[in-house]
This record gives sequence, C-alpha cells and structure tokens, in this order.
Amino acid sequence: MNVLGFLYVGLATAMLIPAIVDVAQKNADWQAFVFSALLTGMVGMLLSIAVGGSLREGLDTRQTFILTTLAWTTLPAFGALPFLWLGVGYADAVFEAVSGFTTTGSTVLTGLDGLPPGLLVWRSLMQWMGGIGIVVMAIVLLPFLRIGGMQLFQSESSDRSEKIVSRSVELIRLIGLAYLFLTVSCIAAYLATGIQLFDAFNHALTTIATGGFSTHDLSFGYFTNPASGWVAIVFMVIGALPFVLIVQALRGHPLQLWRDPQVRALIGFLALVSLTLTVYLGINMHFPFDEALLRATFNVVSIVTGTGYALGDFSQWGAPVIGITLLLMFVGGCTGSTTGGIKIFRFLVFFGTVRAHLRRMVRPHRIMSEEYGGTRLTPELSFSVLAFLVVYMGSVGIITVALSFFDLDLVTAISAAATSVGNVGPGLGHMIGPAGHFAPLPDGAKWLLSFAMLVGRLELFTVLVLLDPDFWSK
Repeated sequence: MNVLGFLYVGLATAMLIPAIVDVAQKNADWQAFVFSALLTGMVGMLLSIAVGGSLREGLDTRQTFILTTLAWTTLPAFGALPFLWLGVGYADAVFEAVSGFTTTGSTVLTGLDGLPPGLLVWRSLMQWMGGIGIVVMAIVLLPFLRIGGMQLFQSESSDRSEKIVSRSVELIRLIGLAYLFLTVSCIAAYLATGIQLFDAFNHALTTIATGGFSTHDLSFGYFTNPASGWVAIVFMVIGALPFVLIVQALRGHPLQLWRDPQVRALIGFLALVSLTLTVYLGINMHFPFDEALLRATFNVVSIVTGTGYALGDFSQWGAPVIGITLLLMFVGGCTGSTTGGIKIFRFLVFFGTVRAHLRRMVRPHRIMSEEYGGTRLTPELSFSVLAFLVVYMGSVGIITVALSFFDLDLVTAISAAATSVGNVGPGLGHMIGPAGHFAPLPDGAKWLLSFAMLVGRLELFTVLVLLDPDFWSK
C-alpha cells in the first residue's frame, strides 16, 4: 500500500502536465486533469500516511506478485479519470487508459486531429510512463519472480535473500536517464524532419515506449516526409532493445548490444521480413522501390515491436500480408525492452530446446548442453519458457473464443485477442484494422480486451499465480 501510494502521487503529478498544456492553449479542459490529480494524489497520500514506514524490511515474493498486479490494474483506473470527466464512456475510458499504460496503442477515440491538446498529451504520457514501468518490471521484478525464463537475466547484484530492496536503485536510475535521453533525441530527430513541436513531442514519447498512440487519425500516414518514417523505424528498434545493454552502450560499450544473441536475431528477423515484403509490394502492388521499402520496413517494425503505428492500410495489401501480420503480432522485441509479445529470447530458447530434442531422438545417449549467450540453459529454465509459450497461445485462443460470443468474425476476434495479449495495437479487418478503431466493439468485448492487455503486459503468470490457493496459504 505504501508503494502504491507513492505511485499514485507520481501519477497525480504527471496529470498536471496536460493541465498546463490546456491552460497554455486556453482550453477549459485543464479542470479535468486538475481535479483528477487532486483525487489521485489524495488517495496516494492517504495510503502512504496510513502505512508509512512499512517498507523497512523489503518485499518477499508473494508481496511482489501482489504489488505488481495491483500497480498495473489500479494505475489505469486513475488514469481513466480525465477521460471520464471529459465525457468518454466508462468502458471506453478504462480501455483507453489500459491501452496507454500497457503501451498497446489500441484506441477507441476518433477524430484525433480535433481533440483537445491536453488529452492528446495525456495519452502520450500514459504510454511513456508505462514504457519505463515495463522496463523496470522486466529487469528488476520478472527475473526475481522467475517468470517465463526471465531468471536467466537475474542481475549480478541481486539479493539472494529473496528480498527486493534498494539493490536495483542505481540500475533503475541509469535506465531512467537513458530512457529520457532517447526521448529527447527522438524529439530532436522528428523536429529535424519537419514535424511540428507538438507532434514531435507526442510521437517521441510513444515511439520510445513502443506504444503507438498518435495525434492524427492517419497515424504516421499524416507525415509526408519519408525521413520522418525512417526516424520512427530507428527509434522503434531502439525501444525494442534491452535497456540494460543500451545503458552499457551509452557508457562506452556499444559492442555489448551486438553480442547479445536476441539483438542479432531481432535485427536479422526484421531485415529478412522487411525485404521479403518489399519485394512483394513492388511486384504485386507496383510500389516504387523506395516507397515499398519504407512502407514494408515501417509496418513490420511497428508490428513486431508492438508499437502499433500505421503507414498506410496494410490490410488492403492482400491475403499474404494479412497472414504475415497476424504471425508478427506474436513475436515481440527483446527481453528488458518496452515491447510486448512472446519476445525473441523465448523463441531462441524454444528452437534450441526443439533442436536438442531432435538430436536426442537420433542419438538417445548423446549428452548435449544448450546455451544462450554463453550461459547454460537449465531444464528448469527451458520448461519455464515452454510453459509460458503454451499459456500464451492458450490465452489467445480462449480470448478469441470469448470474443466470438460478441458476434465478431474470426479475423476480428483472433487479431483482437493477439494484439491485446501481445500489446501490439491495431488488429485486422475493417473494424479494428489499421484504418479503423475499437470504438464499435461492444462494451463487454472492451472489458475483456482490457483484461487481456493487462494479463499480457504482466507476462501472464504474474496474474495466474494469484489464482493458486497455495499462493495464499501460509
């Protein structure tokens, strides 16, 4: 409760930023953010005062599971308050806030070009705060909780007494500074391509966070300078890289990035798929090479990293592109990045496990040791990854079936499930595709997808373990 109180106070402080923007633009909507900030801050201070001083001995494993889940489920509830104040429906407000904090990028809002500036800034800020929160969770909490093979990335400074205390404060500080530096760099790069300051600020926040909220209905199709698209591609890829390695690179060790197998695999995968789609667009859609390369690379990077920006309606490029897009929704970026999805690291472990199994089928008595980046993969770690993959795919399947009860067609249902669990953004089909939005969905479907976005962002097991009776037994 003490930690949650501090988080709520921080969120309330952030709400004052869009209020200042609205005041500067002489927009009366500043009141929505001020009153929301007052309510959120009051709740936060009351919590901190009521249980102050209770963090002296740190948090154990069970408390950390509970804190992580409570933080990610309650922060969007408070983040939705400004939307409610401005007349957005309850289901829509929560959906938009959850999509923001989880950096999914799915939206129920239309007419973005005419929305109040403060509201647009708040959407971007939610994604930016969610992005740094995801990195901290992936680097500090998930290895400690041993979820989905994340224990491989246990920090060398980890406290083996199973108490989460201040051991990671310095690492979090460095990551925060790197995150801020990259954001400012992205703003400067967008400005250099001719994008106006307001758009550059908002898009930089959502690019680094691989979130995808835009200030325009056309998303990146609004900007005519191809250089803007290439800047977005570069920073989307950076956002998909491990931030621990980014910190090392910024401190003078750039080769550390390339030495990580998942970084090499991600770059190679993006290049291969982008070039393949470029050739397809050139032959079947008759795009000039430079346009085909930009559109293919931009949309592939956007989907794989879970950013969710769109450059053109790729759902109109034919059935093969739709099929490829659906598969790309499951991939994700690197571990310790702002991206969602399964993650490249888990695919590498999975394929390594399958390869080892095939070799043992041929030579049953052969002793093999699978490694990842020089670290031996233990049976526990391989099982953890395989269990995550099964639960991930099962979750997408269950949510797809549940969505079908709302009379959604198969393409819409399965893409909505995949994009929500993977925190990608747009789905497929005429309703929720890159040219559409999630507003037409029934409220029940929006609540279900909000739950899916949260579960996906919490790496599934963080929530599922709370359903185990043994978790609550002393």
